[in-house]
Amino acid sequence: MSGHNKWSKIKHKKAAGDAKKSKIFSKYARLITLEAKKANGDKNAPGVLAVIERARKESMPNDNIDRAIQKAAGGGADSMEEVLYETFGPGGTALVITAVTDNSNRTTPEIRHILSKAGYQLGAAGSALWAFTKTTDGYVPTAPLDLADEDGEKLATLVEALEEQDDVQDIYTTADTPDA
Repeated sequence: MSGHNKWSKIKHKKAAGDAKKSKIFSKYARLITLEAKKANGDKNAPGVLAVIERARKESMPNDNIDRAIQKAAGGGADSMEEVLYETFGPGGTALVITAVTDNSNRTTPEIRHILSKAGYQLGAAGSALWAFTKTTDGYVPTAPLDLADEDGEKLATLVEALEEQDDVQDIYTTADTPDA
């Protein structure tokens, strides 16, 4: 009976793909809600439109986008806030982590735990931010660092662990990444 578990393989592959999409969609829903809250529920505000455009590039359904905007207009987004975390990672690399959360008392210890497992600590406000310039697209390092291969691997592992946390939106580093 060859091929008897074909459906099982397809089911598991689809479940893994759906889980990845769900994580991406929930991050964009939080961002849309936060931006719509800032714009007082105005769907045509530039910030909201920019986030919606990014979400559509990831094939986020219109129903999910509309629900996120309604959540902001209906008052369900009162507790949503954007939080900024700073730390130093492998090879002295500065990291700025942005998160959108409804409970910073839950998110902060989770970020702290991820960092401590990798052997790093959460920095004070302004401790790493000085190494970046704020732009419309996020944070750009003012003086990028070249990392040794070992430090680059440690940094990649740390960034992956941080990205697994649901509330984390973006991670910016001062590591010099080669243009691909």
